Amino acid sequence: MGTWASSQQIPEPRNALPVDDLRDATVRQVFHLSIGGSTLRVRLSNTFGTQPLHFTSVHIARPIATTTPAGGPMVGPDVDAATDRALTFNGAADVVVPAGAEYLSDPIDYAVTPLSSLAVSFHLGEPPVGETGHPGSRETTFYVHGDKTGAAELPDAKQIEHWYQVSGIDVEAPPQAGAIVALGDSITDGHGATTNANDRWTDVLAERLQGSAATKNLSVLNMGTGGNRLLNDGLGPNALARFGRDVIAQNGARYLIVFEGVNDLGTLMRDSPVTAAAHAALVARMEDAYQQMIERAHAHEIEAIGATITPFGGSAYTKLDPDAEADRQAVNAWIRAAGHFDAVVDFDVAVHDPQQPDRLLAADDCGDHLHPSPAGYRAMAEAIPLALFSQPPASGPAGSGRDQRGVHHSAGEAGSR
Repeated sequence: MGTWASSQQIPEPRNALPVDDLRDATVRQVFHLSIGGSTLRVRLSNTFGTQPLHFTSVHIARPIATTTPAGGPMVGPDVDAATDRALTFNGAADVVVPAGAEYLSDPIDYAVTPLSSLAVSFHLGEPPVGETGHPGSRETTFYVHGDKTGAAELPDAKQIEHWYQVSGIDVEAPPQAGAIVALGDSITDGHGATTNANDRWTDVLAERLQGSAATKNLSVLNMGTGGNRLLNDGLGPNALARFGRDVIAQNGARYLIVFEGVNDLGTLMRDSPVTAAAHAALVARMEDAYQQMIERAHAHEIEAIGATITPFGGSAYTKLDPDAEADRQAVNAWIRAAGHFDAVVDFDVAVHDPQQPDRLLAADDCGDHLHPSPAGYRAMAEAIPLALFSQPPASGPAGSGRDQRGVHHSAGEAGSR
């Protein structure tokens, strides 16, 4: 089952690697795992490539952790040479991944512990024709020319804060294990989090799960995409369009947390003012999209948990659309209402300012009044009751006895810390 995964998209020009930098190049990336295991495999991605992509060599190793002079997190390109292993693909050291496809490595006996990091290095002879990646990595990636996949050090490596061509890491897990898939936008992706510190709300949730015997076999897969919307494409495909690949196809998925919609609300009036009827139509279409996700999740025995949309008063979105707050309240009321999601986590209550409920609490605001700070991300994760995951998910399709275990917090509960 998945211990780490990331939604894939076409990197915009400013987030793509220059073609010449990917010719005869080694790319080394670090991924923070959620659960551990004694056997693992890596999933390579050519999802948005338009030609087959030849990976000539792929290695894994444990990165050597370092800190800045001030004691903060820092990830360097060096790995522990004693832990380096070459991956194989149907027994071969190289693999050609077809256009639009992904490819799993052979399983390898390689023990990893929960909440540890793994470095994956791959070599390309020729650059991809159409890059596939994840711009919002919040992790440093290193790249050099030549096949240095097995090298302990990468002197003079170039750096960039994006991921490329790797979409997931699986571990062999016990039967009671399962994955929690977090489907979201930049607030799930971690905008405002600390680079290389793994302090997104999904990271904090993974830490909390490891602290309980009842939930330690649950992984967290962050499928956040910056700028994502429920209904329209943005920097990547819309949430409904990527639902099959990013939710249903995730190995071991048992729970889904849907935290989407703020960008739909905030961009409604981006091009021109709209009528009250247009506001109502947007809210209705968003609710329909949520219901589609619930139905599709239930069809695959995945429990669907709704997360309320966090406030964005004072941000650029409210300048564009002063009526967006009323839309947010309407959407959140639907999310909280019984008979829709199987359960609810109230991120809105967790981070809003009790004196100004349309705004983030100052301590939880990264500064743009839209994205939380690391403190805000921790507050969000701590507002998720682990009891949601400490029993097997309800079985059967919607309407056939599925247990509706909604969790609604008052301002005096999830909002106080």
